[in-house]
Amino acid sequence: MKEGIHPQYYETAVTCGCGNTFQTRSTRKELKVDICNMCHPFYTGRLKYVDTAGRIEKFQSKFAAGSYASLKQPKKKASKPAGPS
Repeated sequence: MKEGIHPQYYETAVTCGCGNTFQTRSTRKELKVDICNMCHPFYTGRLKYVDTAGRIEKFQSKFAAGSYASLKQPKKKASKPAGPS
């Protein structure tokens, strides 16, 4: 390996939003994650919506109003009667 081109490699403390902590190695000294293997629905078997920044509520409120432009049917234009010009 060449000297001086590789980043420092540290013992890293990883902290999850659920409170779980564990040690690993990384180029950062500390990592904070939103979800880990102790709280992820795939590993726990429990259904849980992973919602960051209120995206589910934002989506539901947007479609509950019924005013979302792409869902509306386009209005048909009235055709002009054919006649002499």
